[in-house]
Amino acid sequence: MSRVPRRSRPRPGRGPGSKTIVGLYLAAPYAIYLAVVYAVPIIQGVRISLLDYVYAAPGADVPQPFTGLKNYRAALSDPQLRRSFLNILEFLAINVPLTVILGLTLAAVLAKLSRMRTFFRSAFFVPYVTASIAVIGVWYFLFSQSGLVNHVLGGWAPDPSWLVNSKLAMVVIALEVTWKQLGFYVLLYLAGVLLIPDSLYEAASIDGAGAVRKFRAITVPAVRNVTILVTTLALIVGANLFTEPYLLTGGGGPNGASMSPALLIYQNGVEQGKPGIGAAIGILLTLFVLLVAGAGRGVQWLFQRAENRGDEPTGPEAGEAAPA
Repeated sequence: MSRVPRRSRPRPGRGPGSKTIVGLYLAAPYAIYLAVVYAVPIIQGVRISLLDYVYAAPGADVPQPFTGLKNYRAALSDPQLRRSFLNILEFLAINVPLTVILGLTLAAVLAKLSRMRTFFRSAFFVPYVTASIAVIGVWYFLFSQSGLVNHVLGGWAPDPSWLVNSKLAMVVIALEVTWKQLGFYVLLYLAGVLLIPDSLYEAASIDGAGAVRKFRAITVPAVRNVTILVTTLALIVGANLFTEPYLLTGGGGPNGASMSPALLIYQNGVEQGKPGIGAAIGILLTLFVLLVAGAGRGVQWLFQRAENRGDEPTGPEAGEAAPA
């Protein structure tokens, strides 16, 4: 007489619902962190931008009438704001492509090293963890009027010099930020490159592919998701540029050629005592970052879709691939 197997009863606390609850508990601290650090300041910024806000001591009763979009109209009518956004676009046009190209190239080279890989990882990462004021001091020593670069170039040095030249100031800032941040992005790319199976490179070598061909056909597509992450982070960090123009070019000089929206927020909100206009610029900058990041993600999606279409078989190949 055969036994009927008993159905195993799910143990308490082991069902899918319990996993969801555990996940919510684990995500709750980070959700609270996001709410406190990001959501609350943004809501407060929107509130200040709609008021005739005045700095006052805690507990002081100071009238702060509602002004609607007056602060936004004042900010948008300021030619410095338009100039600052154009400066940021110039900065991003230099910084983001250099970050992606150099980061991926250096990561691919590091992945192939059999010796001193740890040393080079640390060497690339040192500028990223170094204080910005120290890095800016080194670059000022290099590119100031009497700096090392002008001394080496001699008569070939630009006139006016790098940091006081309206056409070169933002270029120098973009190169400095790229150099300082590059180590972080190299490590991101390196983590993705090391996950690529060696068998793919071995098969490509058997087919006669060279190093450049393997890099383009294997490495670049394999780290596409990392590239999306690197591009998004570079856009967000670059759009919030503040320290470099504030210290390296004396607050956005020459004549606003290196002015950034974040620096303009500081000047209006702190130095000039116009927190309402400063908050309005901050909200506009947030929308600008979302717009640029979304546009970049859309372009990457279009390229990915075009590649996927190119990989689909057409013509006789499609007929052979179709099931009988």
